[in-house]
Amino acid sequence: MNYQVLLNKLESYNQIKASLPDASIKSYTQAFELEYTHNSTAIEGNTLTLLETKVVLEDGLSVGGKPLNEIYEIINHNNAYQYLKKWISDGLALNENIIKDLHSILMDRIMIGGIYRNVDVYISGAAHTPPSPSDMYNQIKNFYLELTERKFESVIELAAWTHAEFVRIHPFVDGNGRTSRLIMNYQLMANGFLPVSIKKETRLEYFNALEAYAVEKDLSQFADMIAVLEEEQLDKYLGMRMK
Repeated sequence: MNYQVLLNKLESYNQIKASLPDASIKSYTQAFELEYTHNSTAIEGNTLTLLETKVVLEDGLSVGGKPLNEIYEIINHNNAYQYLKKWISDGLALNENIIKDLHSILMDRIMIGGIYRNVDVYISGAAHTPPSPSDMYNQIKNFYLELTERKFESVIELAAWTHAEFVRIHPFVDGNGRTSRLIMNYQLMANGFLPVSIKKETRLEYFNALEAYAVEKDLSQFADMIAVLEEEQLDKYLGMRMK
């Protein structure tokens, strides 16, 4: 991926974003957030369709025949994203307290959130096994240290690493994937980029890219994937310019 092309598009977006039609921005933002919640929960097995997700979030209605936990997953994910946006607007850098709070919101009415696991966990179909609790505590401590001290070549690399390393460590019993995708977007948005949504249809490519990092420490596949998604987002906004 040519990151200079991405930076050029970001610069173009920054130059015209104040003049973009408010109606276009509002409608696209609403559509993106709906799809983001749908995709992020569906990747983890939530069975609500995009239309059912819309009914839950925009109309406040339940969906017959769906487990209550799945309804809560949708509502909680949207709530976590709204808090994320507020913390970014307040100028807060990503830290451990924010990550634990995001996980607590994601797990509301499902399980107690924001608490690191004290049991072993396994990822079905993956070559990588998350570290045992004793190793996990050391690794998550190092994660937060690197989060503040490590230098990255680009914001895309920072965002990709934040997601890939956190989900590799798998510090929570459940909800690591949703948390990882949220904190990846936190890094993007806090550094002036647009949020991205990994489509459920690309989950195999997504999982393979994360596996390459977990097993081989190869971040390039995942960073390239995020860069492509970011460019698509920028193209959407650049296409909103008044004709």
